[in-house]
Amino acid sequence: MKKLFPTGVESHGGFLRVWFMLNGKRHREPLGVPDTPKNRKKAGEFRQSVCYAIRTGTFNYSEQFPDSAKSTGPAKKEITLAALIKKWLIVKKTEISENTLGRYKSKLKTVETILGEDRVVSSIRGEDMLLLRNELLTGQQLIGKGHKKSKKGRAVVTVNSYMDGLSAVLEFAFLNGYTQLDAGANLTPLRKSRKPPDPLLKDEFIRVIESCQNWQIANLWSFAVYTGLRHGELCALSWEDIDMMAGTAMVRRNLTSVPNFTLPKTQAGTDRVIQLIEPALQILRAQAAMTRMSRQTEVTVSLREYGRTRQDACTFVFNPQLTAIHAQDNTYYAVSSLGQTWDAALRKSGVRRRKAYQSRHTYACWSIAAGANPSFIAAQMGHASAQMVYTVYGDWMPENNDEQVTLLNQKLSSFAPSMPHRGIA
Repeated sequence: MKKLFPTGVESHGGFLRVWFMLNGKRHREPLGVPDTPKNRKKAGEFRQSVCYAIRTGTFNYSEQFPDSAKSTGPAKKEITLAALIKKWLIVKKTEISENTLGRYKSKLKTVETILGEDRVVSSIRGEDMLLLRNELLTGQQLIGKGHKKSKKGRAVVTVNSYMDGLSAVLEFAFLNGYTQLDAGANLTPLRKSRKPPDPLLKDEFIRVIESCQNWQIANLWSFAVYTGLRHGELCALSWEDIDMMAGTAMVRRNLTSVPNFTLPKTQAGTDRVIQLIEPALQILRAQAAMTRMSRQTEVTVSLREYGRTRQDACTFVFNPQLTAIHAQDNTYYAVSSLGQTWDAALRKSGVRRRKAYQSRHTYACWSIAAGANPSFIAAQMGHASAQMVYTVYGDWMPENNDEQVTLLNQKLSSFAPSMPHRGIA
């Protein structure tokens, strides 16, 4: 029979409480959180920390259960939201990249401003979380009056990421005894409709490339469409990563918006070797005449293990110094600058506005239409499995049924047995 509650956790009046043995006597303490599967798991972890403190002689009733009638000393000092976020970021720093840490800092600063940096954490309730989410979503001031009102609401995916960050901070507070209530435990993410890919059509692609401001930018976006590289990977690509004889490119690093060089986005994308199709190789031959003999730049690449780095000597394939009007310090493009060149080319070409990330979708959609195996496409793009390809492009695939039938006719017709024109006697 499946175990419903962790050891020492029980439901009382629809809310959870824990029991533990102290000095030979059983004690029960309410946690003040609703009885849900997620809260049961957290309560079990909290109860384990209590038992460990008892075994090691570090247990303090007042600190673990400040609101308990059995508390024998002063309650643990209340902590403000600003102080808690600072503590959490220090702990989190060892397990995430600097780029991710920077995004957390930015989002949590916004949350802290809205809720109030001096807000006592134990006073935050589920209602506050809902009001905060609605304010982020709509831009209407719903909590406090001391912060600057947002001009407009944020996108659903952005709001969810803000709330995920705050929920992680509040869970940290709950598990460490700063509050008896995990206000974010039962907050469900807002639903977001998935936008279908919007790839360039082949004639649109030609118009966009012809409208690029110079040959290097034309080569850059052509290579992006023919390889499906993420924009940070495109900026960080060096000639040392390319084997023209084998027709391959190794994706070894990524440039973030901070900007810092890191390993590629996912474990599956780390040091992946992509197969270059002939159009991509032609682009590299043209680009080599412009940048292959440029000076090398030594860059520091942050590894996944905290504090570890490596040094890479890179001759960047796409070098902004080549076409810069003013002096450029960097020998590689910033990720943010790519979007500007894409937007400029689209405006000049008259092609309908799309985000620059559609270059990656264009590669995937064109590959699917050409009959490439989804597992091959996933490996090229750095996805862990073909499931991501089906998830993102599943709705788009049926639009190419005619091309797929034509492909099957070409490939399988030779396998079909010869059929008689007249009935068999």
